[in-house]
Amino acid sequence: MDFSFSEEQEAVRELADRIFTDLSTQERLRDMETDPTNDRFDRKLWSELAGAGLLGIALPEDVGGAGLGFLETGLLAEAAGRTAAYVPVVECLAAAAPAIARFGSAAQQQRWLPGVVAGATVLTTALVELGGTPAAPAVVAESAGDGWTLTGVKACVPSGTFADAVLVSARIEPDGVAVFVVPTSAAGVTVETMTANNGQHEGLVTLATVAVGADAVLGAVEDGPAIVDWLVQRSTTALALEQAGAAAASLALVAEYTKNREQFGKPIATFQAVGQRAADAYVDAEAIRLTAWQAAWRIAEGLPADKEVAVAKFWAADGGQRVVHAAVHLHGGVGVDREYPLHRFFLNTKHIELTLGGATDQLLRLGATLAAEPA
Repeated sequence: MDFSFSEEQEAVRELADRIFTDLSTQERLRDMETDPTNDRFDRKLWSELAGAGLLGIALPEDVGGAGLGFLETGLLAEAAGRTAAYVPVVECLAAAAPAIARFGSAAQQQRWLPGVVAGATVLTTALVELGGTPAAPAVVAESAGDGWTLTGVKACVPSGTFADAVLVSARIEPDGVAVFVVPTSAAGVTVETMTANNGQHEGLVTLATVAVGADAVLGAVEDGPAIVDWLVQRSTTALALEQAGAAAASLALVAEYTKNREQFGKPIATFQAVGQRAADAYVDAEAIRLTAWQAAWRIAEGLPADKEVAVAKFWAADGGQRVVHAAVHLHGGVGVDREYPLHRFFLNTKHIELTLGGATDQLLRLGATLAAEPA
């Protein structure tokens, strides 16, 4: 693959970096975290991204988008990771909104996507299954006249506390799966707040015999398993890109700190052990970045990407932990100070590692994929 970006993509990168850097500052993040009434959604940043045309970067032009693709969305995910921003780039821009653009009816697209482009609507996905996998949802869908009823619980729904609609995968007996677009305001839907290990608010969404019409089905009923795979693949890759941003930001803090921190009359960056540890972290950070962009490129090109996505998430989970642990150690006591920005990248890295499968899960998935290939 070609790891260089086009002139248009470089313009998107520069614009996204400027907006995220200017608005998702450490002071603003701290204010949001210490405000008990804040739901960890940076609406000002989200509005600025909308005004710059970035929320619709990969959505069709007929809903107000720019008609670009997954690589451009990936640039937003990387920028969000680099600034620890509280905005739903992965769940909304990389997964839910483009899924409606790809599989949804014209009515579904017109109902939900213009609001996403304008920054007025947030969509999310419910892919986490307690004790199971996204391919085997616990929520049950039953036919009811011309529509369906949905019953069950979805946990760890990103942005679930403020999302306007959730893409819910549900089991249709005996062995079917379908995906539904469910407004969080629908009768029978309740959302409770769950606090993730990085402090981010997620939703515990309970569906108590929620009635939805036939027009709530995303695509055809029989397309459900393929749509779930599509959502997982894109969400996983966007998470890897977010981790690439977090790793790069962690290394930047290391470089600045070790350059200025002196011991025995010289910067600690000149010490061999410090340099070796930082160099190892740089190698890991580059592996995270390159494997994530390789997976994103294959998705954008419409090529098979199962192996590449598993490799990217493995590096994000495994290499990401090494990067942030090295960063903390090289900072000494400063590395565990919650007033210092490194702690956010440390916590976000752990959250990314555990979301949609950690390093071992990815190796098992990769092994199963390789074993299934013809000799």
